[in-house]
Amino acid sequence: MDSKELAQYIEATNSITKPWVLVQLRLKKLQERRATLTNDVYTKELEDIYQDLMNLGEWWRGIEDEVF
Repeated sequence: MDSKELAQYIEATNSITKPWVLVQLRLKKLQERRATLTNDVYTKELEDIYQDLMNLGEWWRGIEDEVF
């Protein structure tokens, strides 16, 4: 699945409110652009995505049935 297909899936399943799915989309887009990026830029963008994922924390605790 490429980023376009993933974005269509996110829209079709109303997953735009699921931040971990958006992280997956960002990772897919970064993967697709990898060949055009320098190592420094790639690493910086990957670190940024990772930090956003870590910032999600455990927001889902107590509402697992609703969000998963």
